[in-house]
Formats: sequence, structure tokens, C-alpha cells
Amino acid sequence: MSEMITADLVDLDLSADTKEAAARALAERMVAQGRVTDLEGFLADVAAREAQMPTGLDGGIGIPHCRSEHVTGPTLAFGRSARGIDFGAADGPADLIFLIAAPAGADDAHLTILSSLARQLMNTEFTSALRSVNDAAAAAALIRGDEAPAAQAQAQAQAPAQAPAADEVPAAVEAPAADEAPAAVEEPTTSAASSEVAAEEAGGRPFRIVAVTSCPTGIAHTYMAAESLENAGREAGVELVVETQGSAGFTRLDPAVITAADAVIFAHDVPVREKDRFAGKPTVDVGVKAGINRPAELIAEVRAKAERGEATAPASGGTPVERAGESGEGYGTKLRKWLMSGVSYMVPFVAAGGLLIALGFAIGGYKINKAPSVMDHFVWSQGDSWAALLFQIGVVSFGFLVPVLAGYIAYGMADRPGLVPGFVGGSIALTINAGFLGGLVAGLLAGGVVMGIQKVKIPPALRGIMPVVVIPLISSAIVGFLMFVVIGKPIASAQKGMTDWLNSLSGTNAILLGALLGVMMCFDLGGPVNKVAYTFATAGIAVSNPSDSAMKIMAAVMAAGMVPPLAMALATTVRGKLFTQTERENGKAAWVLGASFISEGAIPFAAADPLRVIPSSMVGGAITGALSMGFGATLRAPHGGIFVVPLIGNPFLYLVALVAGVCVTTALVVILKGMRKQSPEGSAKEAAGASVSARDSKQPVAA
Repeated sequence: MSEMITADLVDLDLSADTKEAAARALAERMVAQGRVTDLEGFLADVAAREAQMPTGLDGGIGIPHCRSEHVTGPTLAFGRSARGIDFGAADGPADLIFLIAAPAGADDAHLTILSSLARQLMNTEFTSALRSVNDAAAAAALIRGDEAPAAQAQAQAQAPAQAPAADEVPAAVEAPAADEAPAAVEEPTTSAASSEVAAEEAGGRPFRIVAVTSCPTGIAHTYMAAESLENAGREAGVELVVETQGSAGFTRLDPAVITAADAVIFAHDVPVREKDRFAGKPTVDVGVKAGINRPAELIAEVRAKAERGEATAPASGGTPVERAGESGEGYGTKLRKWLMSGVSYMVPFVAAGGLLIALGFAIGGYKINKAPSVMDHFVWSQGDSWAALLFQIGVVSFGFLVPVLAGYIAYGMADRPGLVPGFVGGSIALTINAGFLGGLVAGLLAGGVVMGIQKVKIPPALRGIMPVVVIPLISSAIVGFLMFVVIGKPIASAQKGMTDWLNSLSGTNAILLGALLGVMMCFDLGGPVNKVAYTFATAGIAVSNPSDSAMKIMAAVMAAGMVPPLAMALATTVRGKLFTQTERENGKAAWVLGASFISEGAIPFAAADPLRVIPSSMVGGAITGALSMGFGATLRAPHGGIFVVPLIGNPFLYLVALVAGVCVTTALVVILKGMRKQSPEGSAKEAAGASVSARDSKQPVAA
């Protein structure tokens, strides 16, 4: 730790009033010490990490952190704020701020040291000493662990006269936690009967829990949650072992330890690796901050599940639902994640099938859908045979769309037991011509039915066959009955009505729809609103013979989605001085991303300047979408960008619509950014202080 923090990286009078200003003030110290090469690029990485999840912790702690290519070596800067700064913690502002910077390729040794610091932050004596220390060198020594007792004694001796006595400082800091911790531990477990039942089920030995903690960067929250859970486990009298899946990798728990465990706690914000190891045990699955802030509640909750015999199978990694937040998450958020789980698995089938069908039409003409089966007639030397082959493979791929959508919506809700009823419900939706809407409903039904079955208390002897036999059998029968007999026909009628409406669109209505879809594609650049518009478009072409209106919608959606990254690339080219060096580098990549229909290529620009970039992108996207619909451009392929232009109907006018939107967005961004009084680089240099200004007065070099 000795080279990670020095007195020059400590600010005991941090004057910033926002988390962004605090991160900048501490990052400037890193720049001055040569630990960070590009201030703005590093701060953009910090902001991106902060956007994933607030880094404020209960107890007045803020830990902004990231891994960045602009960091030369693992570095820690510490600031203490008298007023407090809001980092998103539930109990209020933070007065202790630790900015942790790790290189993109930090080695395990350095990351292990940073993880040790994260665990120390759960120690109230450590944080109390930092609140009372008045010397930067002593604070740095305390954080490093150099002569910790002496540093703490010095901190206590230097405490202001009006401050509480040194032995009272920890009590003042710990008071809220002390008040809450016993209640959190005792409230769910005050019943002697509950404790006796838990002990009896465990065969008279202490209750055993295994836990896994992980966070997006794997530097701080991962280890703080582990420390918090371990401390709460000791207080609750349970044996608790934690597997930390951090940036330095992870050491797998001994299989014997997992087998002997009575329950499992997952506190994570990224998919748990090798999650199947923990299957078949009572499980609590929450975000990593819940593991830090309320570990005693989690232990009590999982003990209660074990007492009731709830052996829920944990979800295997890979679904968007793995990024679920804390247990207080609203139903709307959960519904969006369930739907996005299904869409994320469906999109590859759409892309593969759509491109294969489009290539079949491009090679064999629009009568290729009348060709006989290639099993009966295939001539190696004929282009039409190859076209028919591509087309028929694409049609088969499209046949999986609705079942996959339904199956993985159910999977997002109820894990693997939801797959069978989900696929069955999706297949029934195809059979009764309920289409895309039927798949959505079938997936939600299947997931809900399985979740209901999983809540039924089952004798231990039957738990082994539940996910393999009982749940698939009962849930498939229920979903099948509902889809065939109860709700299938109304959904099929709604699907037909939507299809007829799309086919009737013309003139002004079609142009307005194109503008609306263009705005949605550019609103959040790959986020939920963008995905809704894209899913709406792909659902229309997800048949072997889509309507002309459906192909027009697909063309408008793809064109609008290409506008933001291409416009940012053009803007950084024509008016580079309005952008930072990092943004200019990102602009080069945005050319390729935009041309490939990857809207996320504009996210770095939108994150740095959302009030200028996002509205400008929405205007350009609306223009492109409206023009594409007005020109009657069509597209059979669901993806591909400019690389599928040969498959586009009216390709010249389609490109005109795209160029128009890109130019409008570029012009708006340049005008709005030009209204600022300073260039971004000038502002950054002025804020960085004299030493940084002198260093950066020349044109920066790309990192």
C-alpha cells in the first residue's frame, strides 16, 4: 500500500459540494503525482462506474472507483468533507471519500491490497480515526497501515478540544449502526423456537451459510460486502464463509463446504460465476449494497427460508436479471428486466434468421420463397439452390423467435424451471397465430406459474425431483390450458389487429410513426426505450413473409439508430476543439460503430454532455425516421447497418434520410457546444490548478 497513497493524495478539507466535484478534486491530485495521464478520460470512467450503481455507503463513506486505461498504477486518494457530499447512500451524505484508481490491467497483488482497504472501511475504529486525524501524512499512514497504533494515537491527540473524547468518537460514529445492528439481527430471530428449529435442522451444530459477493469493478463493494456479512455472521452465531469474485479472480469455495451449507446468500451486481454449484439450497439473492448495508437481515431471511423448507434453485449466470438491484425494487423495473431477458436471447435468432432470409432474396429474387425444399431439390452449381438454402435456414431460425422469447422471459422470472413452460407457451402462441404478443404473455404466465409453485412448501424427499419432473409437468399443463382455452384467442385477435393497422399505415401517419420510432431509438442509446422500438420493428419482420409496412418500420428504426454515433464521429472531425482528447479518440471508433448500427457508440458523448447530445440526437433520429418512412425504404434484415444496404428497398433515398439526420444532429451539437464559454480542455486545465495547467498547456497526446 506504501506506493498507493501519500500525503499529497490526501485532502482533509475537501471543499467540493457534489460527488463529481469531489472526484475531480481528488483526481487532480492523482494527475499532479503522475498517477493519472488523462484527467477527463479518467473522470469519464469514474462517472461510467458511478452510473452503474451509486458508491455511497452507510456510515458516511463514499468510494468512487474504477478501472481505467488512464491510470499508471493502483492509486488511492482520500478526502474529508466537513459539509458532507451525497454519494447516494440511504443514511445521508458522506464525509469520508476514497477515490480508488486501478489500471485496466492491474495485477492481483495490487488488487488484493485495495480489497484489504475495502474491508477496513467496515471497521468503525478505522473510520473514526480518519474523522479525527488532522495531519495529511498521518492520515496516509493510517490508511496504509504503517504504525497504525501510533497513527491512531496521534489522530486522537490532535482532535480539537471541543470534539468528543477519543474513546467517544467510535461510539458517536457507531451509534446508528449499533442501534440498527442488534435490531436487524434480533428482530427476525428473537423467537427461541426459530433458533431451535434452525439448530435442529442443522443437527445441533451452528447454522452454516455460504455467500458470494461481486460488483462491476470487483475492487471495493465486493470485499466490503464480504466483511460486513462475516461480521454479521459472527454476531448471529452462524458459520458464514464468503467467496469474493473480484477483479483479482476468485478462489472457489471447497465443494465440501458448499455441500455442508444450510443456505446461500448472493450479494452481487454482476453474474455469479459457476452459480450452479449452489443449486438446491435456500437462497437469498440481492444487490451487493444490500450485503454491505443490511447483512443481519439477509442472514435472518435465509434462515427463515431454511426453516420453511424453501430450497429455491439459484439462477444460472448470463441473463439481464442477474443485474437485479436490491429487494425493494419496484414491479415496473422487474417487469422490464424480465422482458429484456427474453428479448436479449431472441435478438440473435432475429439477426441470423433475418440476414439469411434477406440474402436468400438478394441472390434468388423475391420468388425464392416459392422454391421447393432443398432436401428434395439442391444443385450445387446453381445460385438459386443456394439462395433457397439460405432462405429456408432463415425461416427455420425465425420459427424459434416466439418460443425463445417466451422461454427466456420465464427464465428471467423463475430460472431454469421456467424454461419448459415458457417454450411450450411460446410454441402454442405460434400454433394459434398469437404471434409476438402471445409470446410475451406466455412467457409472463409461465414465469408466474413456476414462481407460484416454488413457494409451496415441499417435503425434503421430493425436492430433488421438483425442478426435473414436477414443476415442468404442472406448469406446462397450466400454461397450455390458459393459452389454448382461456386467453389465446383474444391475444390472436389483438395480434391480427396490430398487423392490420401496420399494413394500413400510409402518408402522414407513416411519417409520424417513423419520427416517433426515431426519437425512441435515440432517447437512451441502447437502453430500454431504444430496445422497445427495436423489438417492435423486429417483431414485424419475424415471419417468413412480412408486410411492406413492417419492412418500412425496420428500415426507419435501423437508420435512426445509426444517427447518434455517426453524428458524434462527424462532429469530432469538423469541430474537434469542442471535444476532449478522449472524446476525439472515441469519435474515431464511433464511425465504425455507427456504420454497424450500434447506437451505444454515442454513449460516451451522451454521458459527458447529456443535455446537448441526447436532444440533438433525438431531433436527428426523428428526421431520419420520418424521411425513411416517407421515402418508402424497406429492409428485410434486422441488423447490419450500411453493410446491408444492397438488401434495402430504395437504398439511395434511404442513405439520403440517414445523411440528413446525421447532419442535423451534428449541426445542433456543434452549435450547442459552441455556446459554452470555454473549451472542455481549457476548463479542465483551469480546474486542475497551476501544476496541472503547466503540464497540460501543450496539445495533449492520445492515451
